[in-house]
Amino acid sequence: EVQLVESGGGLVQAGGSLRLSCAASGFTFDAYAIGWFRQAPGKEREGVSCISHSDDSKYYAESVKGRFTISSDNAKTTVYLQMNSLRPEDTAVYYCAAVPDHKRSWRGWDLARQYDYWGQGTQVTVSS
Repeated sequence: EVQLVESGGGLVQAGGSLRLSCAASGFTFDAYAIGWFRQAPGKEREGVSCISHSDDSKYYAESVKGRFTISSDNAKTTVYLQMNSLRPEDTAVYYCAAVPDHKRSWRGWDLARQYDYWGQGTQVTVSS
């Protein structure tokens, strides 16, 4: 059974940091790309970051570049999202998702519908 389990969300003040974890199981971890998405109330789901295990490429949304860092621990089959300098506009439910690297869409890593598996999400709230 495929599982993606996010953890690490919480309430933090603006300027603070959080590290999200996405623990994966049930599929060949190093053959998949793992993406992070977020959805704020009343807004569409948006891509935050992605790591491709086939070539270790990393991608970031413009809004988080320089503040967020994605990394992966293959031994633990876990992907992390280190979030620094958090802003109130980062408040959202954060989801991780997985897609086989060979199936990634040429339209871009942030196309949500290409991802086969999704976690249940973790809430991140940044207070001003």
